[in-house]
Amino acid sequence: MKNYLKSFKVAFILFATVFLASCSSNEEGIVSPNKSTIVGIATTGQPNLTTFVTALNRFPDLVNTLSASGNFTVFVPSNMAFSNFLASTPFATVSDVPLPILREILLNHVLSGSFTSVATVGATTLSTGYVKTLGKGTASTTNTLSMFVNVGTTVRLNGVATVTTADVLASNGIVHFVDAVIGLPTIATHAGANANFSTLFAVVTSTGGTYGNQSAVATAITTNTSPITVFAPVNAAFTAALASGAWANGATAAQITKVLQYHVTGAGNVLASMLTQNQVIPMITSPVQNTTIDLVGGAKIKDTQNISANIVVTDVQCANGVIHAIDKVLRPF
Repeated sequence: MKNYLKSFKVAFILFATVFLASCSSNEEGIVSPNKSTIVGIATTGQPNLTTFVTALNRFPDLVNTLSASGNFTVFVPSNMAFSNFLASTPFATVSDVPLPILREILLNHVLSGSFTSVATVGATTLSTGYVKTLGKGTASTTNTLSMFVNVGTTVRLNGVATVTTADVLASNGIVHFVDAVIGLPTIATHAGANANFSTLFAVVTSTGGTYGNQSAVATAITTNTSPITVFAPVNAAFTAALASGAWANGATAAQITKVLQYHVTGAGNVLASMLTQNQVIPMITSPVQNTTIDLVGGAKIKDTQNISANIVVTDVQCANGVIHAIDKVLRPF
C-alpha cells in the first residue's frame, strides 16, 4: 500500500509540473502554442488560407524564409479577404497578379520580429502607432512601407484590415489572421488610417461645403507618378488655424487649396535623414512657394511668415511618397 501511495504521489507531481508549465505558456499571452513554422501553420489544416498559400508559393525564396529559423510576424488574409481584394483589381486570381506587385503585397504583411496583441515574453506588444513592414512601394527602393496599427477593442491595420485571430505561435515567429488584404498604402491611405490626421483627411477629400471642392489636391497625392513628400498637420494644428479670429478662419475654397498645396513638395521622397539646416523646399503651389528647414533644437519647417512648425513624426513611408507630421498648419499667405 505504501508503494502504491508513493507511486501515485510521484505521478501526481509529474502531472502537476506539466500542467502548470502549460498554463504558464498561456498566461504569457500565446493563444495557440503551435511549434510549426509560419508556412506550416498556413498550410496545415487551414482550408480558409489556401489563396494565401497559392500566392506565397509563387515565391520559393519567401516560402524558404518563412519556413526557416528566424523571427517574423505575418498577418495572413483569409480566402474571402483575397476574393474581395481581387474584385477591386483587373485580376481574376492571385496567379494573374504580376509577380513584382504580388511580392510587395505579400511582404507588406510581414514584420521583422515578433509582435503580439498581448504582453508576451520575447515579443513586442502591438500598440497604436507605426511599424515597418518588409514591403516596398515605388517611392523608395530603400525605405520599407509603414503600417499604422490601431489598438482598441480590435487590432486594425492601415484602417483596412482587422485581426480576427491573434497570437498564433510559430517556431519562427507569430501569425495573426486578418479579414482583408493590406494593399500597398498611399499617402491618402495613411492620412485616412490615423485618427490624428482626421481633419486633414476631411479637408483633402472634401467635394464641397465648408472646405470647398479639393478633389484636385486629392488626385495630386494619390495618382502622382513621381514620389512626393507631405508635411501633414495633426488635428490640433487645424483646430488652432481654424479657430475664431485665427488666420485660416473664413478662408475661401481657393485659399484652402493653396494651403493644402503648400504642404506638399514634388522634390521626391524626402526622408528625415535628408533634411539639412536652411534647406529650401519648394511646394506645389502655383506659383511655387518655398519652405525652409530648421534643425536647431529639433527638426522644424518654416513657412512664408517665418513661423516654424515642429516635425513631430517622421518617415511614414507610403507607396507613392512619405509623410512627416507637423504641429502647425503652414501659412502660404
